[in-house]
Amino acid sequence: MPSKYVIHGGQTLRGHVTISGSKNAALPMMAAALLAKGCTVLRNVPDLSDVRLMAHILETLGCEVTLFPQPGVVAINVVDETPVKAPYELVSEMRASFCVLGPLLSRRGEAHVSQPGGCTLGERPVDLHVKGIAAIGSQVTFERGDVVARGRPTGGRVYLGGAMGPSVTGTGNVMCAATMGSGVTVIDQAACEPEIVNLAEMLIAMGAKISGHGTSRIVVEGVRELHPVTFDVIPDRIEAGTFMIAAAITRGDITLEKCDPDVMSALFDKFAEMGVPHERLDATTLRVHCPNRAKAADMTTLPYPGFPTDLQSPLMALLCVSEGYALVEEKIYPERFMHVPEYRRLGAEIRKQFNTAIVTGVSRLQGAPVAATDLRAGAGLILLGLVAEGMTEVLKISHVDRGYDNFHGKLAALGASIQRVEYQPMRRASDRKAA
Repeated sequence: MPSKYVIHGGQTLRGHVTISGSKNAALPMMAAALLAKGCTVLRNVPDLSDVRLMAHILETLGCEVTLFPQPGVVAINVVDETPVKAPYELVSEMRASFCVLGPLLSRRGEAHVSQPGGCTLGERPVDLHVKGIAAIGSQVTFERGDVVARGRPTGGRVYLGGAMGPSVTGTGNVMCAATMGSGVTVIDQAACEPEIVNLAEMLIAMGAKISGHGTSRIVVEGVRELHPVTFDVIPDRIEAGTFMIAAAITRGDITLEKCDPDVMSALFDKFAEMGVPHERLDATTLRVHCPNRAKAADMTTLPYPGFPTDLQSPLMALLCVSEGYALVEEKIYPERFMHVPEYRRLGAEIRKQFNTAIVTGVSRLQGAPVAATDLRAGAGLILLGLVAEGMTEVLKISHVDRGYDNFHGKLAALGASIQRVEYQPMRRASDRKAA
């Protein structure tokens, strides 16, 4: 039975919240466990539906996966290194599952991975992955809907820049593929995201020779063998940003613990422009205290260290109730404005054309039934529900489950009136009679 969030707006959020591990780091790190026979243990892994799906995929690839024997702990024991095919019925549910391609190829010499799905943000082709794997010496073909790579990489130089900026998953895939290659791989225009740095540091701990991670040029010198490790996933900067915005939109006072302020500069800069007070209390603690209405400010999404596309929808929610108007330009995923009609149902004033939206802040929103169109849009709708008058119902929250660990529980602990409720979807009279 599907679930929805029922939110009664008007509560000011106050208190402390602990930030979970990064979804976008955990998934490729789980896949990287395929690079070494034996048991790799990851700590600070968030409990998400995407993590559970990745565990299922790894089990089809010869792993025994133990999920959360202790909070945040995932153990991946590689016991059978013969499977090389990730099944379509699983890969089609989640785009990030494509990151098993590089580790399978590097360790087992062959990989069959279905072209990915699981995302409503329009077409995001895997051409950079294919280009990168082929450029470092492996043969790549398309067979019956699968990307098939054969032959361990021999090294080479690859350029991963694209129209939407450097590919994060493409960088991770090529980096993993090159770890056990026979030569040196140079990745130019590599993604610089903290999640790529986290993956590289895990690979180095496993015995890989990698340098330049965190810059636009990564160099990988192939090694003969890697070994399993115990390693920590970094805090989720998108979850942290969402709770910072939750403090601002409700004019609340939230202290974020176990986060990483060093990777939040783009949001800090935007908050300074919007007049949202925030302070770094120590190396892993932030506080956002916002007693007044925020001021509107223009926003453009860019690859890291620019403003993250994953926070575009949540920050647009804040702009909807800020003072003034703002121009929002989406340069990573132009389709990431599908949430605009749902925001308007709550009373937001947004005009959209192509990859640009103009948001005019309003002083009042009214609760209504809405539906999440993707993961981050779901978070934005929940934020709007926190300040809308009356009751807001957010449907299709399975999207939210993919990327936020116990989101409603954390919000409720801060004072939000939010409940997760199972419901029976309404059906046509003819369908009810047939049932």
